[in-house]
This record gives sequence, structure tokens and C-alpha cells, in this order.
Amino acid sequence: MARNKQRGRSAAAEVVVEAVDGGLAELIPDRDRPRGWTLLIDGAPQSHVDLDDPALLTFEYQRRLGHVIDLAAPAGRPLNAVHLGGGAFTLARYLAATRPRSTQQIVEVDGPLVELVRARLPLDPGARIRVRSTDARAGLGKVPDGWADLVIADVFSGARTPAHLTSTEFLAEVRRVLKPGGHYAANLADGPPLSHLRGQIATAATVFPELALAADPTVLRGRRFGNAVLLASDRPLPVAELTRRVASDPHAGRVEHGKALADFTGGAAAVTDAAAKPSPVPPPSVFR
Repeated sequence: MARNKQRGRSAAAEVVVEAVDGGLAELIPDRDRPRGWTLLIDGAPQSHVDLDDPALLTFEYQRRLGHVIDLAAPAGRPLNAVHLGGGAFTLARYLAATRPRSTQQIVEVDGPLVELVRARLPLDPGARIRVRSTDARAGLGKVPDGWADLVIADVFSGARTPAHLTSTEFLAEVRRVLKPGGHYAANLADGPPLSHLRGQIATAATVFPELALAADPTVLRGRRFGNAVLLASDRPLPVAELTRRVASDPHAGRVEHGKALADFTGGAAAVTDAAAKPSPVPPPSVFR
């Protein structure tokens, strides 16, 4: 059952707290934006949304995924996009705002979370966005061959990417639904010694010939736990422009590709369904 509570703030908006399948969801009002909200699950920040400005991306990794959306095609051209993992639908809202007439599918396994977001943070009724409450891989399996210009994976259960979304078999499904020249982007989370991240790059390299990785330099050096955005395609990637944009972010990042990315992978083995494991548990300090 949902409940509202004040957290010592004078704003009219109240914190919304509701149990969902993934834990305890909280919608925290943004003190600086009248219709801005942050979604947390069990205390872990998931998404930020400003209903008055859906093109605003405040989370570091979401800004980098926004760059991928911007560079996936000439400015303003509509895209067919699949979002694996919904959160507060932040990236789908961004794509709808920046590329009108796009057709999008969101696949989010947590049905109660979907209903909470729909009720409290409603989508623009004019946006062509369909939401399916099902497992990400199962939902991907229903997408026709060669339908998508873009597939974005941002799936976490208990702050970990489920094992069945880390394998070569999963990425083969992603490539099946992408058009020639389409892009796959994944939000990956890891910390020292970066075994999961290196394995995910090696796995993607068995399916896609072109890869790039964007992250905070301290994450890439294995000094702290954090997010990295992996970009993959069957065609050359816009590495130069992505590098420029990532370097210009408020929290400047670095992009690795080519030999430097292969060296970073360090001979890690590709992951198959038979050996797949969830991504590592984030340390408690990440969410403080």
C-alpha cells in the first residue's frame, strides 16, 4: 500500500513510498524543480525525471546514454527503440522529446513499479511508447527481427544485473532485433578488480565488431565502484563525437575503443548462459 510522508521540507510535494516487486520504491520530489522526481528502490537511486523538461538528464550514466541516443541517427530523425528496464521511463521520455514520432517499447519486469510510475509520473499521451511488464529477455524475444534502431539495457534487480542478461546468447538476441547499423547500449556497474566489466566487453566482442566504453576514469582504473556505458554495433561508431561529449559532461568521463579497449579487457573470457552470474553487489558506500 502506498503512503506519503514529509521529510522535513516545506515543498507541497510529498515523498511517495510504495512496495513494488523489487523492494521499497520511493519517489522523492526535487526541491529545485516543481515537477522533478527521483526514483529510489531500497534506497538505491534509479532515475530522475522532470515532467516539465523530459530532455533533462541529471544522472551521469543517463547523460551518457543520452549521448548515444543523440548520435544514433541524424538529429530529430525518429527511431525504433527498445528499453530493457524501465525505471521511471527517463530515457524513453528523453527520446520522445528529442526525436518526436519515435516508436518505443519499454520492457520492465516489475509490474507494480510500472503502475506506480504510470500513476505518479504519467507519460505524454502523444508519445508512441508501449510498456510491457515482463522479463527483459522474454520481452526482447517478442521483438521482430531487424526492427530496432536502438536497444538500451539498464536492468537491475537488487542493484545487480541479472545473470541471463550478461551472456553471448542474450547479446545474439539483441543483434537479431537490431537493424543493420543499429546501436546497442548497456549500463554496466562494477568495481575493483573490474572482472564483470571486462567479461562483458569480451562477451560483446563475440557478437559485435565495433565497441566503445564510456566511464569515469577512476572507475576504469579500478579505484571505485561505478557505472560504465558499453556501446556496440555492426558498423563504425561515432567515437570522436561521443568522446567529446563525454569529456564535456559535468562529471567528465573517458571513452575507450579499439586497441585500448581490447587491452583493457585483458584477455577476459566471454560469458555464456551456462556460466553467467549477476553483476557484483555494490558496496554500501555507493548510495550514501
